[in-house]
Amino acid sequence: MVSLNINGRDVQVDADPSTPILWTLRDNLNMTGTKFGCGAALCGACTVHLDGQAIRSCVTPISAAAGHKITTIEAMESDKVGKAVQDAWVKHDVPQCGYCQSGQVMSATALLRVNKKPTDTDIDNAMSGNICRCGTYQRIRAAIKDAAKTLA
Repeated sequence: MVSLNINGRDVQVDADPSTPILWTLRDNLNMTGTKFGCGAALCGACTVHLDGQAIRSCVTPISAAAGHKITTIEAMESDKVGKAVQDAWVKHDVPQCGYCQSGQVMSATALLRVNKKPTDTDIDNAMSGNICRCGTYQRIRAAIKDAAKTLA
C-alpha cells in the first residue's frame, strides 16, 4: 500500500511503488482527466502538479509522490488560478480535439502560480514540453496572458 495525497484527499493505493502516477490515477482511482500521450515524458498530456510543480505523471512513480501533494486537472475547477486558466481557454477557443488540454492547463497553471506577468518567452519556455497536435499555440499563449490579467 502506498499513501498518497491527491487533490487534498489522503488515499491508500494498493499498487507496486514503481507504478507511474498516471496509471495509478487512471486505473486505481478512476480519475481519467489526466491523459496518456507518449509514455516517455515528451508530450505533456499527462501533466499533473507535485507540490505545485508541473511534472509528467507517465514517468513519475508513485513512490516519488508519497509524502507530497498531487494535484490533477479534476481539482482545477475549484482552484482560483486553475479556474482562471480554464475560463481563458474557453474564451479563446483553445481546444480543438481537446486531448492535450488537461496537460496544457496544468502547465499553464503552474506557470501563473510563480509568474504573474509572463512574457511570450516565459510562456514558450513553460509550455515547451506540451505538444498540441492541433497547433493552437497562439491561442494557448493568448489564453495564458488573459488568465494572467484576470488574476492581476
